[in-house]
Amino acid sequence: MPENEKGSRGTPGKSVFLSYARTDQAQASKLALALESAGLAVWWDGLIEGGAAFAKSIENELDHCDAVIVLWSKASAESDWVLDEASQGRDLRKLVPVSIDGTLPPLGFRQYHAIDLAKWRGQAESPEIQAIVRSVAAAGSVAQHPPARPVIPPSRAGISRRGVLMAGAGVAVAGAAGLIAWRSGIFGAAGAPPNSVAVLPFANMGGDRSQDYFSDGLSEELRATLARNFSLQVMAQASSSKFRDSKEDAVSIARALGVAFLLVGSVRQSKNVVRVTADLTDGATGFSKWSQSFDRSLEDIFAVQSEIAASVASALVAKIAPAKAQSGGTTSVEAFDAYLRGRALYDLSADEASERAALAQFDLAVAADPDYAAAHAARARSLTAIANQYGKLGETAALYDEAVAAAERAIEIAPDFAEAYSTLGFTLFQGRLDARAARAPFERSRELGAGEATVLARYAQYSARTGRAREAAEAIGRALVLDKLNPLIHRAAGSIAYAAREYRESIPPLRKALDMNPRLSQAHAGIADALLMLGRHQEARTEYLAEPVDDFRLAGIAIVDRKLGNDTAAKAGLSKLVADQGDRVLYQQAQVLAQWGERDAALERLQHARRIGDSGLIYARNDPKLDPLRNDPRFKELLTSLGFE
Repeated sequence: MPENEKGSRGTPGKSVFLSYARTDQAQASKLALALESAGLAVWWDGLIEGGAAFAKSIENELDHCDAVIVLWSKASAESDWVLDEASQGRDLRKLVPVSIDGTLPPLGFRQYHAIDLAKWRGQAESPEIQAIVRSVAAAGSVAQHPPARPVIPPSRAGISRRGVLMAGAGVAVAGAAGLIAWRSGIFGAAGAPPNSVAVLPFANMGGDRSQDYFSDGLSEELRATLARNFSLQVMAQASSSKFRDSKEDAVSIARALGVAFLLVGSVRQSKNVVRVTADLTDGATGFSKWSQSFDRSLEDIFAVQSEIAASVASALVAKIAPAKAQSGGTTSVEAFDAYLRGRALYDLSADEASERAALAQFDLAVAADPDYAAAHAARARSLTAIANQYGKLGETAALYDEAVAAAERAIEIAPDFAEAYSTLGFTLFQGRLDARAARAPFERSRELGAGEATVLARYAQYSARTGRAREAAEAIGRALVLDKLNPLIHRAAGSIAYAAREYRESIPPLRKALDMNPRLSQAHAGIADALLMLGRHQEARTEYLAEPVDDFRLAGIAIVDRKLGNDTAAKAGLSKLVADQGDRVLYQQAQVLAQWGERDAALERLQHARRIGDSGLIYARNDPKLDPLRNDPRFKELLTSLGFE
């Protein structure tokens, strides 16, 4: 219909564009009449999904109106047309959202206060209409939208992933005004470093859950790109992912993560086109500081990633280096897709089938792009995991050799890729059992990956095992800052304190890890080990019994039962360990025998473990359970062969 005459009441001269889904036309018609009665000029239509000429008319009205009123409903949240119009209104800083049926606004629009029309019955003089008129008057101003909390009650059942606050990820801030405000300290959560940011998981807006790996992978690629900038503090993936399905507001999430900014957004795929909608939110106020939509063909998705990362870095007074040189990236959509599928499987760490399926995807990624360094590094980690957990005696050496070759290939392709060096060090240490050879790649990974929590955590654990307690403490401290909600990092912190013989100090981070993930393996055993060394034997036994991993549980109980004077139970425990696990747990058998005072038998087990490549030997240098062996020349020779001395 043609544009109405300008009204004379309420907000003289203000024109609004009404965006809605076709199924909500009756409600839209009532609202249009009420808004016109309030003095607004309303542009709306009854056939929102018209042809190309009509689309051009819509575009013109969106550009020239004073405000875009979006009627969110179950139908409109699924409408590409409404999402496009809402994005345009948001990008032009003139969005006025309302909810007509109690539906949560879709991801990317939850930081804007939505006026609740669920109980409105069409009265032109109602408080709801007055609220809309006031929002239209404020449209375009800096303080247009207060920190938003949903108008929908938080207990509402049936909320889907796409309708959850802050389930998305990434984008950027730019412009002189934002830069001045950032420098002056106006932005940022209280107490958070002003250059700190968390990239929350991108939301998959396409409706096909099988494509979640793509949106998750894209947010992680962005996070990794930003983390390589040493002037930024980028929260790691595990902590950020804690808020994937959170109903908390932006301020609460930023406070929990200890960051100044949140990057949130979504990904929508349609055939060969992808739309990335992104927003940078100030963690202190909940205000959106910058938002933008990127429409690209899938072939250009890498350009989108670089564009977003560069914008964020610019806003935080930083400069991102070319992404491909440092990230080990690819320009092949096929390779990128396989890599993301592989990483989703690898992160599951569910069973041998999923580990081998992940390896198959990394193989496909390398086949599609032989120069994809990140895929080579991921393949190396996958091979190492399979060898460590599922490799049969006689085949692990070949798997480790293949893993080392893959990591070295990643470094050859991308000489500044921290993850590749970290992976090589990890494989040389745990696979080849060569602490000396692993040191150079680990040191290089620390230099290049100072902003990457997983890289720092691997370096910290290596340093702890090789007797460099100061370096280990510094690295794990930094990793905890970057990934404060990751139970694996807290577990690593506990093991590092234990390796430094700080037994009491090792227990709190292990407890914290279990608070985050009660099913976490090796945490109960770590607490039990510390209690054992503190002489609190009965408490240690209780913790060992709670350990889900047989190797650590059975070995620990065999040791502590002997300490408690129950020799029969101790022997039964060792017999069960040997019968159930065999030569796969030679290192644990040696721990038990050393604690029992059977030095020769313990050393025989360790020498056998060395011959077959038991990865448990990485703990030998400072394992207090092996202290009864330390003055024996055979033990010193063993440590030398492992590159420790």
